[in-house]
Amino acid sequence: MNRELDRIDLRILEELESDGRLSIVELSQRVNLTNTPCSERVKRLEKAGYISGYRAILDKEKQGLGHLTVVQVSLSATGGDNSLDAFNAAALKVPEIESCLMIAGSFDYLLTIRTRDIAHFRQVLGDKINNLPNIHQTNSFTVMETVK
Repeated sequence: MNRELDRIDLRILEELESDGRLSIVELSQRVNLTNTPCSERVKRLEKAGYISGYRAILDKEKQGLGHLTVVQVSLSATGGDNSLDAFNAAALKVPEIESCLMIAGSFDYLLTIRTRDIAHFRQVLGDKINNLPNIHQTNSFTVMETVK
């Protein structure tokens, strides 16, 4: 997008982030626009990449995956692209890894792991996480409550 986002664009993004299923009619009312200009703005924001997609937020507890653990990962080697690429590719294949963030700091990655319970987490840690390429050390932290 070649222009700055104005307050209406920002409001549209805020409303859609809160509820991606809003109809154009409802969204238009919330941002004080008529339907056609609102729809055009949404399409422009999508085309420009400000809106990258729409998805459902699933209740992991109802799916039997209520146990969340955060894992710090230190790699034995990070020089060159191969070790990072190998780790990234392998992490993408582990379904229990909910997110994988490369971090600048005292460790290399921060993973969030979604499992049924602590026993399932221990199995995933031993069989999958600790077998990812170039693992040097992991530190695990069980999440007690998600605040935000």
